[in-house]
Amino acid sequence: MTRHLPIGLTVALAGIGLALLAAPSWADPQGSAKPDAATRPQAGQKPPAATARPAAATPADSYSYRAEGRRDPFVSLLNRGADPRQGKAEGVAGMLAGDAVLRGVLLSRGTYLALVQGPDAKRQYVVHPNDRFADGVVKAITADSMLILQEVNDPLSLTKQREIRKMLRAVEEVK
Repeated sequence: MTRHLPIGLTVALAGIGLALLAAPSWADPQGSAKPDAATRPQAGQKPPAATARPAAATPADSYSYRAEGRRDPFVSLLNRGADPRQGKAEGVAGMLAGDAVLRGVLLSRGTYLALVQGPDAKRQYVVHPNDRFADGVVKAITADSMLILQEVNDPLSLTKQREIRKMLRAVEEVK
């Protein structure tokens, strides 16, 4: 046999239960917060002023990321290295060392000069020793090759520079 309470008493008890669930345990019945030991004013001090919450906080105001030595999780992993072509310069200074093609070598006043063609294959440039590419420097030019010291822009690489040798003619293998 089940017992049923009168409907009025059931509604009243349910209302009290909801009121208890809605009210925080640290609040008094009037809804004002009780000061704890950290916010309670000491003797001779004024009580702290009540702080009002902003009506609606925008997402930019509510969160800001502090890296503190960690990687930012909101930055793409695919585009994290600096692109040397960002400040696209004209001529050889705007060309990557890997894109250059050695087309010829000249001897002028006792020094070798290189004829280099860019990746677009429209123009050729005369390159001297110590000229800069976007990601490297021409170290030496010989009668049949050009040596470029390329700066490696890979954070996982142990070496920060590597040598690229551009040959004038492809070396045929002897069988």
